[in-house]
Amino acid sequence: MLTTPAFAGKRFAVLGLARSGQSAVASLVAGGARVTAWDAKDEPRQAVAQAHNGPDGDKVELADPLAIDLTGFDGMVVSPGVPINRHPIADAARAANVPLICDIELFAMARDALPPHKVVGITGTNGKSTTTALTAHLLAQAGVPVTMGGNIGLPILGQEPLTPNDKGVGVYVLELSSYQIDLTQRLDCDVAVLLNITPDHLDRYDGFAGYAASKARLFGMQALGHLALVDMKAEMEEDALRFAPEGQAFTFIDSIDLPGDQADWPSLAGPHNRANAQAAVGAVRRLGLDDATIEAGLRSFRGLPHRMERVGEAGGVIFVNDSKATNPASTAPALAAFPPVKGHRRLHWIVGGLPKGDDLDECAGGFANVAAAYTIGEAGPMFADLLAPHMPVVRAEMMAEAIRAAIAAAVPGDVVLLSPACASFDQFRDFEARGDTFRQLVEVMTQSSGER
Repeated sequence: MLTTPAFAGKRFAVLGLARSGQSAVASLVAGGARVTAWDAKDEPRQAVAQAHNGPDGDKVELADPLAIDLTGFDGMVVSPGVPINRHPIADAARAANVPLICDIELFAMARDALPPHKVVGITGTNGKSTTTALTAHLLAQAGVPVTMGGNIGLPILGQEPLTPNDKGVGVYVLELSSYQIDLTQRLDCDVAVLLNITPDHLDRYDGFAGYAASKARLFGMQALGHLALVDMKAEMEEDALRFAPEGQAFTFIDSIDLPGDQADWPSLAGPHNRANAQAAVGAVRRLGLDDATIEAGLRSFRGLPHRMERVGEAGGVIFVNDSKATNPASTAPALAAFPPVKGHRRLHWIVGGLPKGDDLDECAGGFANVAAAYTIGEAGPMFADLLAPHMPVVRAEMMAEAIRAAIAAAVPGDVVLLSPACASFDQFRDFEARGDTFRQLVEVMTQSSGER
């Protein structure tokens, strides 16, 4: 667990007791803080009470922070899932002059108590998880102590402190959403990475400009002399480095040379994964890795579930789960990853869900690669109308029907790709459930088809 004596005697409220909230409570309690915690659901409240309260006294007070006086609190720790642009906790905290923070800010506060280390912070609309996992993998393969956290994997506060070894100091590699950056004030990243900025999560911001400004704050927290890796388009069009210290060192991700041949990295296909690899390579080079070590790590990387994940092959047809592609900008590079072979369009694209907009313009560059589209979910009828002038369309509505139709149409060498360009909530709990369903249906249908 990561904690610090700097918490001792301070008072914090924690709102939202999922995994990151519970780890924040544990870290604060271990550091000697006085903690008030709350969740709208009873089960996580009881889990916190069971962990920290008992016969020897209660270490955590369970109380709704909206129902108590927050005056004198040192911080209001909010789950990034709480929409602070419209949740009443934001006004309550401001009225009491209490800073709104998240577990990433608590990590930043704890850094002085940790053994020598470095931090890589990675944000962007698309590609964060793959780039974070790849960066951590490259370091781990080189023998460098590394922990991955933030918006991926285990909560950072719940993990053990890193200690240096003969390969170098430990590195914390953090995936950071805009929501987390909004609630963080002092995270000085040795390497800060902004992969891209495209419209997303606009219900949480005052338009796209507000969302872009949130991402840009990552560079504003860096000390002069640390490295900013930034997408050229984001800097040219959105002034992504606007908050960076004057004279800060930066490199455009697009300009980073890669060691070896991308074709030899099976889990990093497509132009979007080239950009992800460039960002990861730029980060680990800064941390001292040589190109031979980096290339070996690129070859051995196996990717993440639901992100261009190859889930099966049957009868020469490959099935790819890209359920994490929840907007058109993240689907566009997936389409580009499978160009025609000898003039044959080989891509069978399953698309649709809960739409985040009313067009697929950002995907248009990949339309020429698609043999047929299979539309599903709430967006299905709209997407079918948009795509019909460009490719054959099957109005499938449900995932199973789409897969069945794609299997019937595909020939050896083709690819059946789930890359929905939409949120999942019309038919599934989340994008993971959607991707798991795709994988399970592919397994059942290809086994039962006999010929495949």
